[in-house]
Amino acid sequence: MSKTRIAFIGAGNMAASLIGGLRAQGLDAAQIRASDPGADTRTRIQAEHGIEAFEDNAQAVEGADVIVLAVKPQVMKDVCAALKPNLKAGQLIVSIAAGITCASLQAWLGDVPLVRCMPNTPALLRQGVSGLYATAQVSAEQRQQAEQLLSAVGAALWLEQEQQLDAVTAVSGSGPAYFFLLIEAMTAAGEKLGLPREIASELTLQTALGAAHMAVASDVDAAELRRRVTSPAGTTEAAIKSFQGNGFEAIVEQALQAASKRSAELAEQLGK
Repeated sequence: MSKTRIAFIGAGNMAASLIGGLRAQGLDAAQIRASDPGADTRTRIQAEHGIEAFEDNAQAVEGADVIVLAVKPQVMKDVCAALKPNLKAGQLIVSIAAGITCASLQAWLGDVPLVRCMPNTPALLRQGVSGLYATAQVSAEQRQQAEQLLSAVGAALWLEQEQQLDAVTAVSGSGPAYFFLLIEAMTAAGEKLGLPREIASELTLQTALGAAHMAVASDVDAAELRRRVTSPAGTTEAAIKSFQGNGFEAIVEQALQAASKRSAELAEQLGK
């Protein structure tokens, strides 16, 4: 990426996170541009990262090797229609907009090299994970550029089929909210068991953080980690049996199926 010129269309939180990650990896500010209709947003992105920011998308993409579409899905069609006359052959388009398919983007932009990505909100802390899908027009070098771009804010995983992005949305795109819900529930339960709310909250948060670190660092899967901390006839086993007796696994599967289905529905709606 040392010589790659990158333009961001949209300079909101996710774009700012990617820009910050790239700058932290050593990419020169002169190689990054952004555009955004909001004057305050442009001022902030310039002040925080030292890059040029424009109101006009055409100015931002001039001379860019990679163009990152980081606008809301609802305005993507109009943004692409205005941007299309300013694109040059060989420029890589990277979309981080949820629910907009490659077919829709290419209908609006033309037969361009395109990588569609599904990041998640922990990317704001550079602790995210993204699923990536590339069209046939994307070269090996461009795949590497896209991977390095998303790796600036966490892990980047390639998918073989675009429809798998619906599953990625269900697992990791929406996933942080599932863990927040569990944190809410555990905190409330701890409070009902007699703990002050602040202590119940801190115990839950640190337990979630520690368990995640253990799972990431471990050379065994989550099922084995669970077995190792579940003593026969102990307190953990009592809780696990309660979870499973109430259909925990089925509830999780149904929830992710619902999220994946909704992702596909939104893609159809937004692509019209």
